[in-house]
Amino acid sequence: MPLDAICLQALTAELAPQLEGAKIEKVQQPERDLLLLSLRGKMGGGKLLIAAGTGNARMHFTAETVENPPEPPMFCMLLRKHLVGARILSVSQPDHERMLRIDLEARDEMGDVAGKALIVEMIGRSSNVILVGQDGRIIDCLRRMDFAGDELRRLLPGMLYRMPPAQDKRSIFKLNADEILPLIESADRSVPVDRWLLNQFSGLSPLICRELAFRSGEDYNALAPELSRLTDRLKAQDFHPVMLLENGVPRDFSFMDIGQYGMRMDKRPCESFSGMLDAFYAQRERAERQRRRSHDLLRTVRTARDRLQRKLGLQREEFRRTESRDELRKQAELLTANLYRLKKGDRELCCEDYYLEDSPEIRIPLDPLKTPQQNAAAMYKEYNKRKAAAEHLRVFLAQGEQQLDYLESVLDQIERAEGEKDLAELRRELTETGYLKKQKKGKPEKIKAQGPLVYRSDDGFEILVGRNNLQNDELTTKTARRTDYWLHTQKVHGSHVVIRCEGEEPPERTIEQAASLAVYHSQGRDGGKIPVDVTMIRFVRKPSGALPGKVIYTDYHTLLAQADEALADRLRQKK
Repeated sequence: MPLDAICLQALTAELAPQLEGAKIEKVQQPERDLLLLSLRGKMGGGKLLIAAGTGNARMHFTAETVENPPEPPMFCMLLRKHLVGARILSVSQPDHERMLRIDLEARDEMGDVAGKALIVEMIGRSSNVILVGQDGRIIDCLRRMDFAGDELRRLLPGMLYRMPPAQDKRSIFKLNADEILPLIESADRSVPVDRWLLNQFSGLSPLICRELAFRSGEDYNALAPELSRLTDRLKAQDFHPVMLLENGVPRDFSFMDIGQYGMRMDKRPCESFSGMLDAFYAQRERAERQRRRSHDLLRTVRTARDRLQRKLGLQREEFRRTESRDELRKQAELLTANLYRLKKGDRELCCEDYYLEDSPEIRIPLDPLKTPQQNAAAMYKEYNKRKAAAEHLRVFLAQGEQQLDYLESVLDQIERAEGEKDLAELRRELTETGYLKKQKKGKPEKIKAQGPLVYRSDDGFEILVGRNNLQNDELTTKTARRTDYWLHTQKVHGSHVVIRCEGEEPPERTIEQAASLAVYHSQGRDGGKIPVDVTMIRFVRKPSGALPGKVIYTDYHTLLAQADEALADRLRQKK
């Protein structure tokens, strides 16, 4: 849900004492609609997240680590120029609108103290971040808007900043108790209660309108006490952050208890609005950011996979046609044995099939324009052609199946990539294997090797997990020692997993935890318990000419394991 005006008022009251007096040390813009301000103040340090995307506009402290682009956007560079070193004077919510204003004390180019303001508008598709100077003029904004539905409100550098136009509704924050009954009595009772509330008052979200309607039993006569209780809550600033979850997935949030969903949703009270917003958006936006980043790469690999599948389908069909070659050879031999019976112009040969028991009579069609000898020669030629085609097609099909298996493994790794660095390494791998074209112009993409993911078992053994096929090869054939243990999901694409043994025998618990990590980093992550093969590195080898990530192994045993995200988070070694 969008952050409504009431939640925003509660958030402002929570953030103000933490932000006032804090100094901005760093400005980052990891995404087009996302800013991070690193702060240092009397309450310590922290990262303030400002989002201005459609449906996710908000501002709160965050514990998330977000990957930055190689080159900062122009708006980020401008904010660094004006905001780094600035001190926050106050945080406010002008006119109870869905916007926050951060007033700042900064230095200008001459070193003189100058007042500035960072205004965060959270208005659906028109959400924006605007930097305003001491004179009230816009220095710049995240989205420049020229005559965006209002000729008096132009969001361009040098223009005077004007507030968004007010809604033609009564503000819920300014509603007096003696106004409630007359308003309800004049309401059109044919309109549902929640729809009337939404049309009548600004500051109320659809969720709160539905909740008031639910509590009043959809009865206008019982609505007045519910509205009175809400206005009393606003005046007393009695706000309690609560998150609504459906099957463990965050679905909504509010400043008050929500009862309209009954048992369909779980309610989780939160310690702060900032923490609630961070938790609510973190998982969803990580997935969305990764989806956007990987979209082009996924499309390229899927296109290559689909093209290869079509090609393999045609080759399999052609191979099936070659399976009749032995019948063709038999007909040619029967024709050769019965040349004395034929003359040019005959359309078929009727003879005994001495290849079968009792020698039944068969009919072999002929080309009447050819002599019997020419018909036999043509059949032998077609037989040899189909025989050669079958031999070549066996090789092509084997190679195609290997390539298809490789592309499926790459698709799995793209889905599991954790950030832009992982995707960059996958792009390099696909370039080396010929599925992506090398850049002809511009500087080549500089990719710093990340190394494998590092975990440490509860018994103290280091567990390494490859991030992609090239890294799997590096890990298995170069990094690991012959006595280290090697694990991989059976018949399922996944990462190579190595237990660094240092000459010791790993305990059963370590092997089980490594097997769980092998499933977690595979296509079988959501498939319950699946088999995992365990062997030693000395029994694993890479065939000559094999595609990246492809190995063969022997002397293994198999155990069942299941992905455990909590275990993976606990064992992972952070850099």
